[in-house]
Amino acid sequence: MRWRGRTGSGNIEDRRGLGRGGMAIGGGIGGLILLAVYVLMGGDLSQMPTLQDETSSSVQAPLDPAQEEKKQFVSVVLQDTEDVWNELFRRQGQDYQEPRMVLYSEAVSSACGYGASAMGPFYCPSDAQVYLDLSFFEDLDRRFGAPGDFAQAYVIAHEVGHHVQNLLGVHEQVAGMQGRLSEAERNELSVRVELQADYFAGVWAHHAQASKQVLEPGDLEEALNAATAIGDDRLQRQTSGRVTPDSFTHGTSEQRVRWFRKGFESGDPSQGDTFSTDAL
Repeated sequence: MRWRGRTGSGNIEDRRGLGRGGMAIGGGIGGLILLAVYVLMGGDLSQMPTLQDETSSSVQAPLDPAQEEKKQFVSVVLQDTEDVWNELFRRQGQDYQEPRMVLYSEAVSSACGYGASAMGPFYCPSDAQVYLDLSFFEDLDRRFGAPGDFAQAYVIAHEVGHHVQNLLGVHEQVAGMQGRLSEAERNELSVRVELQADYFAGVWAHHAQASKQVLEPGDLEEALNAATAIGDDRLQRQTSGRVTPDSFTHGTSEQRVRWFRKGFESGDPSQGDTFSTDAL
């Protein structure tokens, strides 16, 4: 991805080195590993089990100088998303309210509860902030087999896609529906939310390429590989050896790839209605 030498976003809050020790995950879906699978790549903590902080002491951790370049990369990608969505909202006569990106290490407090780095990046609609531990990018490469800077940009754009949903009222509508649904129905609704965020990530990539020619050879394949790597079916097969579709919350690898690609090819946010179609 062509990103060096470009201006980054001012909407970055760096909380690294202020992790919290002794945090436990509570809430009943089988512990940290399964929770990480459940919310990986876009978990909305307002819809997740409660995260409980068992200590109040802050733990100072030294910052890794090697991560400073990655911080700049994140800042540039976030700026790219701001440029794209500001323009797309302007075309519709609306104002785009830019989200804030919170960088943290180990654990973090949000308006949706506490998050741990093992969960991966997440968006909190209650405070309109994206939360990211930069070490996740190493996991994306080594653990999930999805290397490359554009794979990482896809992650960021997916989380910003959740913010776009929040501005459009999607999160509020979904929250209003969940109380009347069975667990399987709630899971299916969550899949539709996540696939739309993948679509919006593709829309961003379409316009970033059109306006700034950000793509280098192989970049699109990196994003599609990342979408494949974090599909529910693949993650379940890796962690438990079996696949249970009723428990999917983010979509299969094929679905995630297809909706990202659809957004990339169309560039039209209005074509990303994952809630009205039977063909996910």
